[in-house]
Amino acid sequence: MSVIRDYKASTTTGKIANYVDTRVGASSIVKEFGRKLFPDHWSFMLGEVAMYSFAVVVLSGTFLTFFFDPSMAHVVYEGAYKPLYGVEMSAAYASTLDISFEVRGGLFMRQVHHWGALIFVASLSIHMLRVFFTGAFRRPRELNWVIGVVLWILAIAAGFTGYSLPDDVLSGNGLRIIDGMMKAIPVVGTYISFFLFGGEFPGDQIIPRLYSLHIMVVPAFIILFIALHLFLVVVHKHTQYPGPGRREDNVVGYPIGPVFATKAGGFFFIVFGIIALISGFFQINAVWNYGPYDPSPVSAGTQPDWYVGFGDGILRLMPGMLGDFSFLWHIPMPWGWNALPMGILVPMIPMGILVVGMFAWPWIERGITGDNREHHILDRPRNAPGRTAVGVATVIFYCVMWAAASSDLMATHFKMSLNDVAYILRFLLIFGPIIGFIVTKRICLALQRKDREIALHGRETGVIEFTPEGAILERHELLDEYRLYELVSYESPEPVPAQPNKKGKITLLEKLRARWSRHFFEDRVEPVTAEELAEAHAEHNTDRRKLQSSVETAVRELEGKRDRS
Repeated sequence: MSVIRDYKASTTTGKIANYVDTRVGASSIVKEFGRKLFPDHWSFMLGEVAMYSFAVVVLSGTFLTFFFDPSMAHVVYEGAYKPLYGVEMSAAYASTLDISFEVRGGLFMRQVHHWGALIFVASLSIHMLRVFFTGAFRRPRELNWVIGVVLWILAIAAGFTGYSLPDDVLSGNGLRIIDGMMKAIPVVGTYISFFLFGGEFPGDQIIPRLYSLHIMVVPAFIILFIALHLFLVVVHKHTQYPGPGRREDNVVGYPIGPVFATKAGGFFFIVFGIIALISGFFQINAVWNYGPYDPSPVSAGTQPDWYVGFGDGILRLMPGMLGDFSFLWHIPMPWGWNALPMGILVPMIPMGILVVGMFAWPWIERGITGDNREHHILDRPRNAPGRTAVGVATVIFYCVMWAAASSDLMATHFKMSLNDVAYILRFLLIFGPIIGFIVTKRICLALQRKDREIALHGRETGVIEFTPEGAILERHELLDEYRLYELVSYESPEPVPAQPNKKGKITLLEKLRARWSRHFFEDRVEPVTAEELAEAHAEHNTDRRKLQSSVETAVRELEGKRDRS
């Protein structure tokens, strides 16, 4: 009969580790997750930048909570900033000034928090673009894509709630816009505004409520969804770019421990250091220049943070009237006439379409392509021209709305009429995505044809060779197997025509799907087949042998002439 004895560690660290392991089973957890492989590619760092910058935001925000007073009580400022000395303001704005000028390191931490938030939203947005353009949202990662969209919305919510806390003129004007959008909602809009602001705008409750959302509710949801996102990444395994040895059922990369964990730890401090460097040298959100919020003045040239600019911009692009047609409607109700400001409600439609389209895209593409397979190998954007064109069109649509938030600055800086700027941006909002779709698709197809040519005939070296027979040849260098694999390993689906249902009828939705399938795949470039590749390489080798034979013949003739002489 064998007796199992407990392991006895010889060092203090070993004893602590053994104690924890015997209680929580840490070794099995580390053994399981430590073996997970992660591919090595620079684009995968975008998600890490988002996660690390969020950690920086949490750390700096924790510091700021010790000194910020989220109160709208009226106080008279008697702090260190003399231009505002004796001015009546809210306690929130006064504490923001105190953090900036009287708390040691306070201004630096404010700027770390602000720059970190901007980088968090930016890196998250670019990470989602990478996921979209490479097709990493396809089965089985549809839910992870939805989680990413939710995180993007939460990041915007976290930024906006924090941006509004100082209670200066700039943030107050942003809240005024939100108040107007809420009041534009028929019937219930006024009640929603009264509830949120604690009375008629600006009320006396909005800052404390935004503060609670900013430091507790929104960060808690962000942390929850980040955890869900990482959990699904582990469950589904990581995607990877095409290459020799990389298949749908394997992952080629580095294990989490110790290689990936060490690199990730170092990269965190790089991100932290860059944010700190920017925060130390580049000023942002100098609230003392704006002054405390007063509902009466509206500053010219005020701009929201870039990630909420698309909402402000689409409101600016919406006309109040078209000729004699007014977008302010009055609808009769049992209790009287109810105003319906379509100039505010209509701009909410493209914003809603953008967000709903982001949520639904994995299933929209699946319906267009009819592809329900699992995908762990990523696409090169040029090899999915339809998807890439839709992505570029959406980015143009978003960027036009975003740029419109600075329409007044464009007019003043470029000496243009504000109306002309608005007309140009309205044109781009409608026709820009269409032009972007067409141009992007043609560029992708041209790049595919170029890749096909390179795969078959090699890379142009720029070297021109003359044979003794007078032929002129351009030297081509055949690609190595890794580069060649990248150029030929992709699929080119064909359009799927409309299919009848069980009753033998073709529905309107099926016709729409077939039309989009035709737009996506009607113009296509076939991948290079193995037979074409073998034939092209054989022809290339034949030409090289002929050229080499001609050179050798010329050398022998020249040597014979020298010997005879």
